[in-house]
This record gives sequence, C-alpha cells and structure tokens, in this order.
Amino acid sequence: MNCTLVAALTGALLIAMPAAQAQTAPPAGAPPAVELYSAADAQAVVEARLLALKTVMTLSPEQQKLWPPVEAAIRAVAKLSAERRAERAKALPPADFVDILDRIADAEAVRARDLKTVTAALKPLVATLTPEQQRRIPAFLGLREGAGGLPQPTAEIWLFEEEN
Repeated sequence: MNCTLVAALTGALLIAMPAAQAQTAPPAGAPPAVELYSAADAQAVVEARLLALKTVMTLSPEQQKLWPPVEAAIRAVAKLSAERRAERAKALPPADFVDILDRIADAEAVRARDLKTVTAALKPLVATLTPEQQRRIPAFLGLREGAGGLPQPTAEIWLFEEEN
C-alpha cells in the first residue's frame, strides 16, 4: 500500500471536515451564516471517503465482488443523515431539556437502524478480509481506539457527520 496515497486521502478528508463541524449560532442581530459546506461538498466528501475506505482495505478481486452492497449502504445512510439534518434545521427549538433528551433518543434510534443496515452489508465482506485488512477499518470509520467495548455515540462515526 502506498503510504503517500493514504496520507493524501486522509489529508483531503481532514481538510473537508472542519466546515461541517463548525456549526455555531450567530450572535443576536447578526446576518444569517452562509452555508460553507454545501450538499455538493458533502457528496464530494462521501465519494472521497468511499474511495479511501476501499483503498485502505486493498480488496482482492474476489473481495471486490462484495463491495457494491457496502458502498450502496454507506451512500444510503449518508443521504438519510443529510436529510435528517435538513429536517432538524427546520424544526422548532426544543421546549425544554426533556424535549432535548427525547430528540437525542430519537436520533440515536434512527442512527442505530441505519448502522445495522451498514453492518449487515459489511458482514459478508469482512468475513473474507485478512486480519491486516480488518485492522485498518475501525479508525478509518471514526471508531475510538481503546474504548474497551464501551458504547460510542453514533454521531461520532463519520457515516452520520452530516447530522452534526
């Protein structure tokens, strides 16, 4: 695997992320913020990440045959995540902290369902991967290293970053 290619792809992804992460409320009386991270930008990031994930795994020709369902599941989940973000932007502000907790629970439940879609698509492919190939995937997806099996909020996984 060419380390320069991995470094370049990782760098491109890290450059694209800050705009998506920088969501803060404007000061009172300030003009509305201009969306610096457009739908086209989000799509470009998904495309780059799919290509990079496939590259990081270094799939054999037999493994390549199992990739299309994984790619389709990731694309579908990213699209749904972006749609939920757009819907939340239109929603009324929460009434109180109970409403906030209720919204968090709803979001986690929906992301859990979507994550099950991705894991179902991944299982046949992962079953064919070598330990070396498998070792590369968790950090690339945004999973915490050394979490010791502790739950990780789904919002921290890049599949759902459009919702943040």
